[in-house]
Amino acid sequence: MNWFDFYKGKKVLLTGHTGFKGTWMTDVLLRAGAKVTGYALEPKIRPNLFGLCEFSGNLDSNIGDIRDIEKLRNVFQKAKPEIVIHMAAQPIVRESYRAPVYTYAVNVMGTVNVMECVRLCDSVRSVVNVTTDKVYKNREWCWGYRENEELNGFDPYSNSKSCSELVTSCYRDSFLKEAGVAVSTARA
Repeated sequence: MNWFDFYKGKKVLLTGHTGFKGTWMTDVLLRAGAKVTGYALEPKIRPNLFGLCEFSGNLDSNIGDIRDIEKLRNVFQKAKPEIVIHMAAQPIVRESYRAPVYTYAVNVMGTVNVMECVRLCDSVRSVVNVTTDKVYKNREWCWGYRENEELNGFDPYSNSKSCSELVTSCYRDSFLKEAGVAVSTARA
């Protein structure tokens, strides 16, 4: 079995499915035969990639704010996902300087909300939190960072995504490992 076949018939909940990367992930999952439930904000601009794709079939698109834990919990309860891929974020570094409180609320507390919903949803077997390569402490050197490098992004966006990884680690060690839920982070 290859990775593509793995998703056939699986129930996947994808946060941030209307964003640029989320739209591509939605496309890949649908092509692989997954039953995708999306949860994200309405795209800010028109036209946008998500709208242009005109997805149909096994996509249940839910418009909502990742900070609204009650609405998010309702989507989890309805979808009963086996796999959760968390991509919802305030992803713009420049915007994080203009709106740091919003950035932290979305990127940190949004992750807390997703992990709490995973904790309370007994159908989930695996969760992936997609962050960024900007989570590392910036040492201003010319070579790449390794996964064991120190976290501590400098700007509000990067730092909030470092915090998101710490939240994920905390939920893994405090709740999800014991429940048999596989937890991963991926640094895009």
